[in-house]
Amino acid sequence: MSGTDTPHGGWRPAFRGWRARRPFWGGLLLTLGGGWILLTEKASLKVVIHVGMQGVAGYLLPVVMVVCGLLALFSPSQRLFYSIVGILCSLGSWVTSNLGGFFVGLALGAVGSCMIFGWLPDQEPRVSRRKRRKAAPADAQGFGDGAGEPA
Repeated sequence: MSGTDTPHGGWRPAFRGWRARRPFWGGLLLTLGGGWILLTEKASLKVVIHVGMQGVAGYLLPVVMVVCGLLALFSPSQRLFYSIVGILCSLGSWVTSNLGGFFVGLALGAVGSCMIFGWLPDQEPRVSRRKRRKAAPADAQGFGDGAGEPA
């Protein structure tokens, strides 16, 4: 035994189960968008302090985007609030942070926020193509008996 208590053995199935219970891709995109905007900021701290609130907002909005993306991943019950704050910060970064990280961070944040907003927690996880193919021959066997004959 490997010492893990996962029923299917290994960390990949456990991670897939964790990922299926939260808006994973939306949270990841929102976090990456905020990180990208932070990386493209070129103003030093002295300039930010000198400029004032406009300069502080250039760093504050992407930090809030990163925090909202991480909170959507680790606390999916409040996803609607995080997605609304995330999209507002993404759109606000257009003005405050080099055109939203040269459009890349803005687009990642907007798409991620929309994916978080649209995620439904009570949906069944998607069945992989491999599992559907295995189940298809079993379903097709009962279909051929008397098919096409009038009742």
